Amino acid sequence: MQHNGIGGSTAEQALARLEDMTGDLSPVGITEYRQRIAKAQAWMQQQGVEALYLNAGTNLSYFTGLHWYASERMVGAILPAQGPLKYIAPEFEIGSLKDHMLLDGEILAWLEHENPYQLLVSALQKMGIASAGTLAIDESTAFFIFDGIRQAAPALNLVNGSLITAHCRMHKSAAELALIQRAMDMTLAVHQAAASILHEGISTKDVEAFIHQAHRKVGAPGSWFCIVLFGQATSFPHGVKDPQFLKSGDMVLIDTGCKVHDYLSDITRTYVYGEPSARQRQFWQYEKQAQAEAFTAARPGATCGDVDKAARDYLVAQGLGPDYQLPGLPHRTGHGIGMDIHEWPYLVKDNPQMLAPGMCFSNEPMLVVPGEFGIRLEDHFYITEQGARWFTRPSHAIDDPFGYQADYSN
Repeated sequence: MQHNGIGGSTAEQALARLEDMTGDLSPVGITEYRQRIAKAQAWMQQQGVEALYLNAGTNLSYFTGLHWYASERMVGAILPAQGPLKYIAPEFEIGSLKDHMLLDGEILAWLEHENPYQLLVSALQKMGIASAGTLAIDESTAFFIFDGIRQAAPALNLVNGSLITAHCRMHKSAAELALIQRAMDMTLAVHQAAASILHEGISTKDVEAFIHQAHRKVGAPGSWFCIVLFGQATSFPHGVKDPQFLKSGDMVLIDTGCKVHDYLSDITRTYVYGEPSARQRQFWQYEKQAQAEAFTAARPGATCGDVDKAARDYLVAQGLGPDYQLPGLPHRTGHGIGMDIHEWPYLVKDNPQMLAPGMCFSNEPMLVVPGEFGIRLEDHFYITEQGARWFTRPSHAIDDPFGYQADYSN
């Protein structure tokens, strides 16, 4: 392997250097799920929301630990502002549902010919919620479920459930931060391994397949997602449909992540295979500094918009942009992360959301030079009382992306 970590290894050699990194991890426990429900109920009472419908998917998993897929059948839970959680599901799924449940609760069952939305409305009435009460609907709920509830209870005040879910989920606990940290560590190790197998002529598909294997080797089920781009294709932020084959002097962009006990990683590295040109070096340095400017601006009391502005102002000073114009930064500076790869809050222009401890963000003010290349350096940070803290050390240099030649002692 070359001293800068790019090329020099076979896939077999690179995989042999990886090992399972999950042996000491534990998933989120029952106590924390109960704390989440208590926090949600307290906030619902403050916001005048009488109940929250959680549909199968991430929000149901977050609050109850129940993993269930969204489908054409209504499966979810009703969380009242006061009182016990109740599940709702087809009767034939009760056995499976109980097998997956972590938190006990009454199951409201419906038969295939029955109207589950009317069952939900009846349950709300039994909870003491008036026909004109306020029900928050999980924001990821399919429209047909929302519409079914609306038709079953036209007088109900239906509001966006993100009022509750986002408020709770955007502030990560110590247990959540630890799981995200390990997922990030795992993906960074996979990035290093992927860089080591590059050689002229290798295809993006070959690298993607290796990354899936490497994530399994470090203990994940595989890659949660994977984007590998070479050359001009790097100027398309989320890729192109056809594979590319690596040539000397190509920009390489790899964006990937994995899931560990429900929590996700998401890291992008961009570098050059071979000797970078002066123009590639210049723009790579712009990207690195824009990322640094955003990180410096991230502190308790600043807004999400302030962080985006810091990166964008720096790029404008270099003659790039302005705003979303190219060459420059075509999208927001970053997104929240947790159980979903993109979740609240978002580091986007004019977002007034205040940063607070426990919030986690990507920092990826990507530069796009149309017709030439794109550069995305993506690391994540979380907010502490003292300021922002990186989950992973940012890329060191275009020709030493993982810092093998760096002196970090000072």
